[in-house]
Amino acid sequence: MSAANLKAAILIISETAAKDPTTDKSGDILQEVFQSDGGVQWKVVDTKIVPDDVLDIQRTVTHWTDGKEPLNLVVTSGGTGFAIKDVTPEAISPLIHRHAPGLVHGMLAASLSVTPFALMSRPVAGVRHKTLILTLPGSPKGAKENLQSVLKLLPHACIQAAGADSRSIHAGGVQKLEKEGGVGTSSSSTTSGAGGHHHHLHHDHNHGHGQGAHVIPVAHTNPDSRSNDPNEGPTRRYRSSPYPMLSVDDALRLIAEQTPTPKIVKAAVNGALVGSVLAEDIEATEAVPAYRASIVDGYAVIASPDTPSTKGVFPVSYVSHASPGEIPPLKSGQIARITTGAPLPPGATSVVMVEDTVLKSRTEDGKEEKEVEILTDEVKPDENVREIGSDIKAGELILRKGEEISAVGGELGLLASVGKAEVFVYKRPTVGVLSTGDEIVQHDRPGDLRLGEVRDCNRPTLMAALRGLGFEVVDLGIARDKPGALETTLRAALRKVDVIITSGGVSMGELDLLKPTIERSLGGTIHFGRVAMKPGKPTTFATVPVKDDAGERVDKVIFSLPGNPASAVVTLHLFVLPSLHAASGITPVGLPRLMVILDHDFRLDRQRPEYHRALVTARGDGSLYACSTGGQRSSRVGSLKSANALLCFPAAEKPMAKGQRVEALIMGRILSELQR
Repeated sequence: MSAANLKAAILIISETAAKDPTTDKSGDILQEVFQSDGGVQWKVVDTKIVPDDVLDIQRTVTHWTDGKEPLNLVVTSGGTGFAIKDVTPEAISPLIHRHAPGLVHGMLAASLSVTPFALMSRPVAGVRHKTLILTLPGSPKGAKENLQSVLKLLPHACIQAAGADSRSIHAGGVQKLEKEGGVGTSSSSTTSGAGGHHHHLHHDHNHGHGQGAHVIPVAHTNPDSRSNDPNEGPTRRYRSSPYPMLSVDDALRLIAEQTPTPKIVKAAVNGALVGSVLAEDIEATEAVPAYRASIVDGYAVIASPDTPSTKGVFPVSYVSHASPGEIPPLKSGQIARITTGAPLPPGATSVVMVEDTVLKSRTEDGKEEKEVEILTDEVKPDENVREIGSDIKAGELILRKGEEISAVGGELGLLASVGKAEVFVYKRPTVGVLSTGDEIVQHDRPGDLRLGEVRDCNRPTLMAALRGLGFEVVDLGIARDKPGALETTLRAALRKVDVIITSGGVSMGELDLLKPTIERSLGGTIHFGRVAMKPGKPTTFATVPVKDDAGERVDKVIFSLPGNPASAVVTLHLFVLPSLHAASGITPVGLPRLMVILDHDFRLDRQRPEYHRALVTARGDGSLYACSTGGQRSSRVGSLKSANALLCFPAAEKPMAKGQRVEALIMGRILSELQR
């Protein structure tokens, strides 16, 4: 790449300028510095203004750095001071893959020669992918002085960052580089060509801040105990986990606190509604039945104290079927054949069952009844009649807010019976499932595995389980163990799904990148990174701030499950499912709990509570019995075969004996010995 073809962008960070761009002065001044001091080397291709918002800053910068044609340089102005709203360093630092402390030192040194208050600035510099990022103060004069102090050196850095051959660039030594850059020891690049007052104390752009709330991601982990920095290599990684070990109950409490509240949507009343939870009370808008209807096949009659006995031979005037249409009134001395569910003719009071009648004569063609004899005179008014509203009255409350539409069909049938076309329900979250690791290959890839390769069984297993639990699932594929690749995959996923579930990459290896990517690149908060349980110890739960379709800040949930198959499935049911239930409005959340009887002795773990995969069966005595599915090693996916329960064992020295009762989380259908 030629030094004469470098592209730059300027990002002004200011609440006031975002509302009124005419108040910004720094943008034009920085443009002039590029033109006057940078000469033909630089072309400023874009300038934008955003408020002091971490997500807006990150979204704009990554648009310039992560595209197919990344820019060479991004400079920001504003938000580097100590005011509460100054969040530029917090927004930019997680984006940087390789920091440039020399440039920071150069800018501070140049400013310090002007004013001691230069030390009140918090500049950041570094490379993201192939783009150099530089943060400048908000004051126009301070921004100008800082940029001027390093501008002549930046082409050298940008060309290398773009991938140029470093050996050929440095051929000829430092003197050649100084000459090409127009700098030297006699004219230090760390001194500003302009004098006068310079302040980093706050970023002002010659205008003040607004007073609105300023939201930034808040980390819940100790700053000294954050995730490994992938750029520092394996020699600087933690040798023990920096995340405190939580109990299962504490982990579930954090999940409940951080799970987003359910969203309400309008949904059509059809089969797709099964599994949804109502977000409103439902009242019947019409009565069921809407007319007086027969509950038997027989004959409509007039039975009252003022009419002759119903016993005798009567002409069959007409037929009332269970189909819409006009029905003529029934007169005294007449009867009408009627089918179950058909409306009673006007004037009819009762229905005589066909079993209480005898056919006396037919029509001439022999196809219809002409006369029928009724054998009883004990027919009472309203007998065998279903009255209007006898099932459901108009205005009656038929379903309550919070009730789930089950697959049994009763709730859906109620809604359909009163003519409900749409109802408000809680939106079930869409879940994305991602596998991570260079060693992971598609489960159905033909051919033998190479040394170190592992077929991906977690992703199809987790997706099948989630679909069986009633959630829409998006396949996010496999992400490789490269910080940029994982970040790109997660950012794209956060735009498509409500919840992300990953498996693998949460242990202590140098290539376990999920935690550092969530914290350092996405600005997320890891609420816990270890749980005292077996299996599933490295389970990680995090939230990441994003903007929704309305531009409002929301948090999306990421569950990073262990890579071992049994651990992934156990933690899915134990931790992910309660969160999905809560986000869907389902109560109570999580798997149902039952007491079961152990069918044999169980050895316990001395240090951690265990969730033992088991088969629970109902026996003839009415009790539930549990037996192990075999070896419980976390990598043994076979332990999940036939398992329909997780036995909740405490950490203990002594085994649990056959016949003891223990709590079980029921994952699937319980079989009965009576069915065998």
